[in-house]
Amino acid sequence: MDGILPLWKEKGLTSHDCVFKARKILHMKKIGHTGTLDPNVDGVLPLCLGKGTKLVDLIMDKTKTYVGEITLGFATETEDLDGKIIDELAIDQPIPSEVIDQKMQEFKGIITQIPPMYSAVKVNGRRLYEYARANETVERPTRQVEIHQFKRTSSVEYDNEKHVQRFKFEVVCGKGTYIRTLASNLGESLGVPATMIKLTRTGSSPFSKNECLTLAEVKQAVTDGSINQYVWSIDRVLNQYPTWEVPAHLIKLIRNGAVIDKDQLPKDLSDEPIVAAQIDNQIIGLYGPHPTKENKVKPKKMF
Repeated sequence: MDGILPLWKEKGLTSHDCVFKARKILHMKKIGHTGTLDPNVDGVLPLCLGKGTKLVDLIMDKTKTYVGEITLGFATETEDLDGKIIDELAIDQPIPSEVIDQKMQEFKGIITQIPPMYSAVKVNGRRLYEYARANETVERPTRQVEIHQFKRTSSVEYDNEKHVQRFKFEVVCGKGTYIRTLASNLGESLGVPATMIKLTRTGSSPFSKNECLTLAEVKQAVTDGSINQYVWSIDRVLNQYPTWEVPAHLIKLIRNGAVIDKDQLPKDLSDEPIVAAQIDNQIIGLYGPHPTKENKVKPKKMF
């Protein structure tokens, strides 16, 4: 099979666990995923099958949607409930919801994040969580991420006994965003420690929960022979790009991934950032502007 299988990752499994199990269920080795989800997070995890593995970075570049819950009043070493508490502050005077909303809006746009120590980001060949578990410190790289939306989706509840506040939220963001770090940063902007206590990825463009199967459902679909109807073809995934039916005199060049003149594209497509080149109504590659040669286009991906 070649294409994308939208999987619903259940809590308790790593993303690698899902790939490992899918390989056994589907009886194929060439499977990759499109963005790690922590074990305590469930949600949309598109699996790339066969030639579909060439789409991994394209899908990872797309927007992701998350829903979750934040508690104000304590912080953990992992920025979620997996770690021990490292900071607490009793909230005796509840923070008004409109103040929380205003601070959340301030994160919209391009922001700088520092990945949490308990993360898989590599520094000097080692994962950050390896340094953290060894009680070693290391300078963490900053990264630019884009937040399209960060909003509260429930009322702000105040716990009179624990002196904490909690509320639900939704985030729409670009690749590489750490939502637990976003929650922690929100707390900092409010002047209180904060922790993300729940998280679900509800969308990984163009896939939503409605298109997903659990591993158990994948196994059943293989058993009853219906699995192919759930696998998105490469063409279906790429239908967001304008298509170019390659003329006969260019077919050999395009099949070989040649660099061509920009004016060999139709005029209405010549300024598009990505064009899907197709032969006999099948997409064989994605073409875009050459990075160093003006008025040239080159393949970004070939299938």
